[in-house]
Amino acid sequence: MTEAVADIGVTGLAVMGSNLARNLARNGYTVALHNRSWSKTAALLEAHGSDGEFVASESVADFVASLKRPRTVLIMVKAGAATDAVIEELTQHLEPGDIIVDGGNAHFPDTIRREKDLSARGFHFVGTGVSGGEEGALNGPAIMPGGTREAYDTLGPMLEKISAHVDGVPCCTYIGPDGAGHYVKMVHNGIEYADMQLIAEAYDLLRTALGLSAAEIGEIFADWNTGDLESYLIEITATVLAHTDAETGKAFVDVVADQAEQKGTGRWTVQSALDLGVPITGIAEATFARALSGSVPQREAARAADLAAATAGWDVPDRDAFIEDVRRALYASKVVAYSQGFDQIAAASAEHGWDVDRGACARIWRGGCIIRARFLNRITEAYERDANLPLLIADEYFASAVSNGVESWRRVVSQAALNGVPVPAFASSLAYYDGVRAEHLPAALIQAQRDFFGAHTYHRVDKDGVFHTEWSADRSETQQS
Repeated sequence: MTEAVADIGVTGLAVMGSNLARNLARNGYTVALHNRSWSKTAALLEAHGSDGEFVASESVADFVASLKRPRTVLIMVKAGAATDAVIEELTQHLEPGDIIVDGGNAHFPDTIRREKDLSARGFHFVGTGVSGGEEGALNGPAIMPGGTREAYDTLGPMLEKISAHVDGVPCCTYIGPDGAGHYVKMVHNGIEYADMQLIAEAYDLLRTALGLSAAEIGEIFADWNTGDLESYLIEITATVLAHTDAETGKAFVDVVADQAEQKGTGRWTVQSALDLGVPITGIAEATFARALSGSVPQREAARAADLAAATAGWDVPDRDAFIEDVRRALYASKVVAYSQGFDQIAAASAEHGWDVDRGACARIWRGGCIIRARFLNRITEAYERDANLPLLIADEYFASAVSNGVESWRRVVSQAALNGVPVPAFASSLAYYDGVRAEHLPAALIQAQRDFFGAHTYHRVDKDGVFHTEWSADRSETQQS
């Protein structure tokens, strides 16, 4: 008989699963290990068995038997059918009250479905977002668990202990029921898409307009990382741009194909925003920019057709002023991306009854995760001042911060347009800013058109009610309700 001594089990020992298992062991937990192929389990034990107490099993039955009750199993396998298969096999050996944790990048509707099914069978299911990549998994990620409060009472202390900590506060908190944890992780990744695209656009502007080398731009990013823009992504950008390819001696960025791939979380974020009617323009443009970069036949056809550019030719009289304009535009656009992401979380929370605390999300994103940044402290403070803040950029601090960069933002976007440099994330973020602050939008004309061809009705600005104009008759107006 296998003795039940392990505090938690991890099945799926690729890099992320292995590193989370090691992290748990390093923090004093006895960790049960299982993988479909024994070779990965053996490799982990051989290389890192000294990290702590491990109990390895070849069979699922022995793996489950090695766990203390209530048994807690962390699944780290490929999202989709593989996750469903592992869950089904585990439930043949687990008992009601046991906890199954999915730490992969699952699509939140799958998490909702799984939680509903497993709850009906007496199990706790915790869909958990984990951000920080391989290094974060080992040394402290940001963790976003959803599920029941009862499950978090057992699981939460372990996750909080292995998470990153900022100012002594764990980068892990209970997010909400069923799919809430995976939803917040999905939006985190969407913001990440926007952040990365904005950084890439800033790099492209500096290189195109000023003719700087990758290494010189890397130095600029390193300097930016000492101020308001301080973040993990700015830090690694400086490192990547300073790197030289060993084989060719060229800047590393110049030997990488300009085709950005994606695993789907950005696309899911945009799809969900469309369903909710939330304008996440920066995230959407960043996602489409990746798709465009990979549209090789279309790009080749455009170049072969020698499509007209009609560009003005760069005229940058003051190098330092241009760099500062790009920095300010980058900061303002980043704020918009985060603001849109938090709007989406609020809308989804209301739709699904999750009661997600946006301030808590900002707090746990301060460390461990890919989008960790200095200004997340400011976002946390904004939601502490007003938990129901309807628009992040309306907060006093962010309104001031963005306003200080508006002139720079406009110069950067207009100069990019005049010189044929695509800046979809910069431009869409500025358009959103102008749209949300506008007293009047041309949507009035759109609604009038809809009433003309489809009798879709409209509201008036001068009285209450819903109205329709008889456009094909005498154009008289009738009140519908």
